[in-house]
This record gives sequence, C-alpha cells and structure tokens, in this order.
Amino acid sequence: MTSEHKHTLNVGIRPSRHGLEAQGFHNINVAYWNLGTAQLLEHAIQRREGTLASGGSFVVRTGQFTGRSPKDKFIVRDETTEAFVDWGPVNQPLSEAHFDRLYSKMMSFWQGHDVYVQDCFVGADEEYGIPIRVVSQFAWHNLFARQLFIRPDAEQTHSHVPEFSILFAPEFQANPLEDGTNSETCIVINFTKRVVLICGTSYAGEMKKSAFTIMNYLLPGRGVFPMHCSANIGKGGDVALFFGLSGTGKTTLSADPDRHLIGDDEHGWSDNGVFNFEGGCYAKCIRLSEENEPQIWNAIRFGTVLENVAMDSELRLLDFNSEEITENTRAAYPINFIDGAVIPSVGGNPNHVIFLTADAFGVLPPLAKLTPEQAMYHFLSGYTAKVAGTERGLGKEPQATFSACFGGPFLPRPAAEYADLLGKKLRKSGAQVWLVNTGWTGGPYGVGERMKLKYTRAMLHAALSGALKDVPTHNHPVFGVAVPESCPGVPAAFLDARSMWDDAAAYDKAALHLAALFHKNFAKFTGVSPEILAAAPVKA
Repeated sequence: MTSEHKHTLNVGIRPSRHGLEAQGFHNINVAYWNLGTAQLLEHAIQRREGTLASGGSFVVRTGQFTGRSPKDKFIVRDETTEAFVDWGPVNQPLSEAHFDRLYSKMMSFWQGHDVYVQDCFVGADEEYGIPIRVVSQFAWHNLFARQLFIRPDAEQTHSHVPEFSILFAPEFQANPLEDGTNSETCIVINFTKRVVLICGTSYAGEMKKSAFTIMNYLLPGRGVFPMHCSANIGKGGDVALFFGLSGTGKTTLSADPDRHLIGDDEHGWSDNGVFNFEGGCYAKCIRLSEENEPQIWNAIRFGTVLENVAMDSELRLLDFNSEEITENTRAAYPINFIDGAVIPSVGGNPNHVIFLTADAFGVLPPLAKLTPEQAMYHFLSGYTAKVAGTERGLGKEPQATFSACFGGPFLPRPAAEYADLLGKKLRKSGAQVWLVNTGWTGGPYGVGERMKLKYTRAMLHAALSGALKDVPTHNHPVFGVAVPESCPGVPAAFLDARSMWDDAAAYDKAALHLAALFHKNFAKFTGVSPEILAAAPVKA
C-alpha cells in the first residue's frame, strides 16, 4: 500500500460528504468508500478472505458461526425503546452504559485498521425506505452489503447521510464481564443513536437481519406492515406473498420462471402496496440443482458471495450437495441476477398470501384454504420445523417450533401489533390466504418423505391462477382448514395427508398431538378475539 494512501478517509469512489469522523472514527488507516463489485473482489482475494470459484462466484468460510447467534442479540433499553419493545429472551436488553462502553472500545479497535464503507438503502418505496451505512473490517462483508441492500446511484452516494449505521468488526470481541453481553460475540441495536454493532462473528446474515429488525421497529408506527416473506407478481399484475421461516421454501417458491420476483425475504405492505426491503437475495443453496431451482442456479456467477459451500480446491468446482461445513450454505446476489425480477422492487396490494410450513410431523395437508380468522391464528402461531444449521446450536434433525408471525426472532414489538396490521391489510385487500406444507408426508420426519417440489409448485400455480376457485373442499378433521379435493398436476391422494399414512390411527394420534402443541403455544397470547380463538384446531 502506497504511503500517500495512509491515514486518509477518502480512498475509493464517491465518498459521502457525511464522513466517518461524524460517527466517531479517528486514526483509521485507509477507508475504501463504495467500491464496486470487481474492486471489492480484488481486495478480498488479495487479503485472502476467500476463494474465487469456477464460474466467478466468491466462496468464503464464516468460521465457528455458520448461522445467526440469537442468544447474542441485544437492543439498548432506554427512553426511546422502553415502552415499545417486547423485552425477553428474543429482545434482550442492554444498558446505555454498557453500550457506550462497547462502542468506545470498538472505536478504539478500528484505529490503525483499514475499513470498507458501503452506503445503501433499505426499502424500495422511497416514502418508507431509509439510508444506511455499512462499515466493515472485511472486504467481502462490504461486498455482501452491496449485493443484499439497495444500491444508490452516484449522486445519491455523494449526498448520502445514513439514518442507521452497521459497524461490523468480526475480530473485535466483547468482554461479557465488562460489557453486559453473554459472550465475546454480540449484535447490539441502539435505536436512539441509530447504530448497530456486530462483533465476534463473521456470519454476514447478522447484517441483513439487523436491518430487518430496524424496519420491524420503525414501520408499524407509520401504519406499514413489515413482513418476513418473499413476494412475486404474475403477468397480469397479481401479487403473492410467501411467509415462512428459513428452509420452508420462501426463496425457492417465489423464484418462479412464470412470475416476476419482487423480493425473496423481507417486505413492507403499505397503502401503496408491497415493497422489498432489500436489493438482493440470500438463498439457501444446500442441494441446489439446475433442474429444481433454475433461477437461483443461474444467479451463481461473478459477484455472488457463497457462504460455506464446499469446493474442490484444485478445480474450483462447487459441491452444493455437501454438508461438510454446514447445511446452512448460502448464496448472496443482487436481485437483478434473477431473470425478470421487478426493479424497482415494488408491487400492488397482494391478491394471495401463502403461509409456508415445514411440518416435521407429517400432519398438515400439502395445501389448504384459510378463512381470515384461521389466517390470523396461524400467523400468530407461526408453526414450522427449524431446519438444521440456520441457527447456532441446532442438531441434525428438524425441531418443531412456533415463531410468532413467521419471524419471531426479528420482531422487536409485541406480536399482536404485527398480527393486527395483517388483519387490517387482509380485510382491506380481500386477499386469499393459503397454508402450504413443504415438510413431510406419509409419516413424520425419519419415516415419511419430503414433499415433492414439483407438486408444491403445481399447487401454487393452481391457487394463484384461480384454478382452485370452484374446486370442492373438505375440512380437515382436526385443523378445520379447507383442503381441495383435486388439483391439476397433483394426485388426489397426495392432497389428503391422512390417506398418505400407512396407519390411519397413527396419523390421528399425531394430528391431535400437534393440535395440543398449537394450543399450548397459543396460551401465551392475551386479548385475542373470540373469532380467532374459534379458528384453533380441535382439542383431544
């Protein structure tokens, strides 16, 4: 590095007038501002942060953390947040004093280091989007931010003043005894000072989900419903939302060659319609194949960041089937890598809302139509089975779980606020809600088999096209949801979850067991209307 580059804050292209000194950075070595994809890749390769694969994608390892670390996430508790945050195991409080100490120590850490700065936006609707800044220790983390968030044009970058800044220093570690954290790793959001600190982990998804948490806190106060969902739009302009936790198929099923992608994971629903929070996709790519997921397959190219994907070190060939590092292998790429993606990523009010669940018990039907009251019940329940690897500490087998609003870990406000917003949007739009089980059929995990993707796609195409509008249905004997009697491209027997089991009595027992879990989970919600309570499954 040449001497004239030392101790400057303006290396790179289009630095913002709002400099790093305003955020407390001093005596840093070099600041690289808003580098492009090729430049960031050059830096990452030179610094040996990862490896270029055949085809041009960039492969990185995230170390001991191959998923989020939810036990290390905190929100600063102060006058701004005290009355609005749902404090508890998900939203752990950190004192202002502990945050100030941690922030000061991180500022000291940056001294003498190079930093990478990427100015971006979160929210494709200009009325509700916010400017953010990512300052990272590693070049590849800055590339990730460039691919996942919304990129401003050159003039916007020059005048960029961030409303929130994400400071990401994996090699800086907290001291639990001094800083009030649970470990050396922490992700801390300060809504008053508008800053996020991430340290002790290299998992880039922490940046993405921190930005999501910010939007989930800010938007309800403006009457906008923030959603953990993917969204796409049909050729006729009809919009569909896909809710579900990691591994349930949001990215896979919304990346449909017959529809145009709005976004794969995080959206807002305002009176104007739906808008993507992000400018890119973060797709799971374990067992990725060109046949099953052609759009995601074709997005694995120059500029795509691959986290923890196995690769032949000599030939640089990728092995998407390997779990040697983790099952939570990820691909981060800009949304325009998906053919036909909607840019800017906005759409009208939804016509269909899909709740995706990976039912490890093999009980729920592959497809069912929900009443508005059932929709509210299942939204608050947020049932699915966590897939191994998406969070620290999970084993190999999926675990049945309930995550309120299909995004509990990212909701700083009480779940009832988000459910109330959903109810208002459904009543106003008249959207039809569907429950889709992408999990197991013919028995529980380990006995039955995973739902066939081609059948799930056929059911979704039929539902979204209106082909099921007049198809007769029968109510599930335990969950009461309306199950279609037939569907184009799907064997009739496949639609009836009970008939797929060899032992009908065993199915009935499993269904009542799952219903009991729903009731036990729902007991924590108070103030729920009688209509929503009546939409619960039957009791044994």
